[in-house]
Amino acid sequence: MRLFLLGVTLFMLSLISAAPAFAGEDISGDVIMFHAGSLSVPLAKMEKEFEAMHPGVDIKREAGGSTKMARMISEVGKPADIMASADYVVIDKNLIPKYADFNIRFATNQLVLCYTDNSKFASEINADNWYDILQKPGVIWGHSDPNLDPCGYRSVMVLQLAEKFYNKPGLYEKLVSVRKKEWVRPKSVELISLLKTGNMDYAWEYLSVAVQHGLKYITLNKHINLSDYKYNKFYEQAKVTVSGKKPGTTIVRTGKSITYGITELKDAPNKPAATAFLAYMLSPEGGLKILKEMGQPPFVPAIIPDDAMLKKMPASLQKLVKVKK
Repeated sequence: MRLFLLGVTLFMLSLISAAPAFAGEDISGDVIMFHAGSLSVPLAKMEKEFEAMHPGVDIKREAGGSTKMARMISEVGKPADIMASADYVVIDKNLIPKYADFNIRFATNQLVLCYTDNSKFASEINADNWYDILQKPGVIWGHSDPNLDPCGYRSVMVLQLAEKFYNKPGLYEKLVSVRKKEWVRPKSVELISLLKTGNMDYAWEYLSVAVQHGLKYITLNKHINLSDYKYNKFYEQAKVTVSGKKPGTTIVRTGKSITYGITELKDAPNKPAATAFLAYMLSPEGGLKILKEMGQPPFVPAIIPDDAMLKKMPASLQKLVKVKK
């Protein structure tokens, strides 16, 4: 009998040790997450999976432009457990070190020009003539607000880089001169409904968003789509001035490859559940797998910039990242 009980005990211990760290914790309560709109679809699936593993947890998400979401924490004082940004620099500039200790880089993306079958010149547009199509009379195109959303200032960067790459002096000014103010929306996901209802012909979006929403899109050359860190020297030629932390101030965003970041806030109301969700999200068999399935290449493992920041992270997360400048 003793041998039988010992065998059962050892078997149960093996199951526990084999289970993912994020699945074996006794957690409950709300987890408040502010995040980039471009993460809405994959996070919805992650939320469903995680809550199925932890029925006592309710993930409460609020999506919007990453800069706006960060300012909700730093300026408005809204409580949050987790902040995920489409540009990791937003976390560095707005939340570290006062509101957060670490910033995990977990995925990349690229800019594409989205459209539908009903878009004007849909049968003609391609990777070589898109900038001519956008200048045609009657064509409505837009992007999100550069002051609120990284996709917005990245869209403007693409236009600037196109002028350099195609060696067409004045192209950037020609494009922005035909873009009306009302074609610029607070967040990039708002443009999707405008495309699908026929109220907009073309919109700048992330590739993952285009894939997730079944949109047609033009893929751009790597020199201008911000997808590859190997082209960062070229990307650095693009510079966009946006509003700063305080009213009336501005900062300059410099072009670089797209990198998403995520953090847990120092004053997170539900740290145990927030940490468990992050462990699930950063797992190759959890959230990173979902990102890959949805057209958004994850970093496997996720990246942290230095050992000093690594030491500030919860122990359960440290083993899921690697240090890389």
